[in-house]
Amino acid sequence: MSRKALSLSAILAASILAQPAFAHHVMDGGMPVTLTQGLLSGLGHPIIGLDHFAAVVAVGGIASLHVAGVRLVIGYVLAMMAGVAVHLMGASLPGAELWVAASVIALGLVLATRRALGVGAALAIFAAVGLLHGYALGESIYGAEPTPLIAYLAGLAIIQSAIALAAMSIARLVTRRVAEPSPLRLIGAGIAGVGLAIFVQQVVPAV
Repeated sequence: MSRKALSLSAILAASILAQPAFAHHVMDGGMPVTLTQGLLSGLGHPIIGLDHFAAVVAVGGIASLHVAGVRLVIGYVLAMMAGVAVHLMGASLPGAELWVAASVIALGLVLATRRALGVGAALAIFAAVGLLHGYALGESIYGAEPTPLIAYLAGLAIIQSAIALAAMSIARLVTRRVAEPSPLRLIGAGIAGVGLAIFVQQVVPAV
């Protein structure tokens, strides 16, 4: 890995560790009770939660390497929705935040190495990561009434699809214009650094 990639990872990791906590609740921790609140909560969670945002960007970056990129993105979003459903059904996953952080590291490393994954392998990774992130995202809507719940799910699907597809399009455009070192490698290293910082923060909480 290049010095630029290592530097980018270190900077991102340091900036994250300097923060006291990650915001995962658009409604200040409150349960959405209206359609509008549910929609805004769904739209906001993957953005204010840096771990989820980094994962979606990585998904878009990896998808950009495949002709079937759009289908891979759709597969991730569907898996994420399934993960939310699993949580809403009452399933329990100990250490969910650690698993989420580990998944961000994994996605970042895949992107940083630009490994030639087949469509099946990429889809399998996206399915596993999507389930984990969906499970974590389901926490903030657990126990909500049907109307805000449906709006929340719609918001999640819309924003994650938009971010991933935008990242995929930008990655393809930049890759065509820039020679090595590939910007995707640097972005992947940064995302892996984000995941590592989150993992460390979970293991060693700020005092």
